[in-house]
Amino acid sequence: MTVVMVMLVLLQIPALRAQHPKASEYQVKATYLYNFSRFVQWPANVTASQGDSFSICVIGQDPFGPALDAILTGETIEGKNVVAKRVAKPQDALTCRVLYISSSENSRLGEVLAGVDKAGVLTVSDIPQFSQRGGMIQFVMEGNKIRFEVNLTSAQDAGLTLSSDLLKVATAVRKLSQPGD
Repeated sequence: MTVVMVMLVLLQIPALRAQHPKASEYQVKATYLYNFSRFVQWPANVTASQGDSFSICVIGQDPFGPALDAILTGETIEGKNVVAKRVAKPQDALTCRVLYISSSENSRLGEVLAGVDKAGVLTVSDIPQFSQRGGMIQFVMEGNKIRFEVNLTSAQDAGLTLSSDLLKVATAVRKLSQPGD
């Protein structure tokens, strides 16, 4: 029952249903980014240092367009307004809670991940092999559905606790001793 409820929460896109009969790939992914945030516990030092807003950031070429901003408008997490930000460098992402790493950053993925390592930033991408290369949540396509897999070790190394309910609906949960294994 809990797994069904988590899936419903992760996939709920009420605002999109009113605007579009069928959500685009990146509208669905934007909704996932917001909903992932609801199933992560950040360390107290990260929570205290993040300021007045809860930032979901994109580094690299932005595939979301206005969809991410539209989905986050008016939303709150932990009593903070959720905002979308675009960042150019990994050090600009240190104030983010969630960092979506665009596929345009594939060639410098190691640099981006190292730049936010241990900063308590949830990293998400659809770059192939992202979770095997040290990223935390990778979007994958199963048939015509967007799903995700998790690198639990990377999340834990950053001090993040992912809800067991989130892990239950992942297509794979990896526990890698080192990125790239």
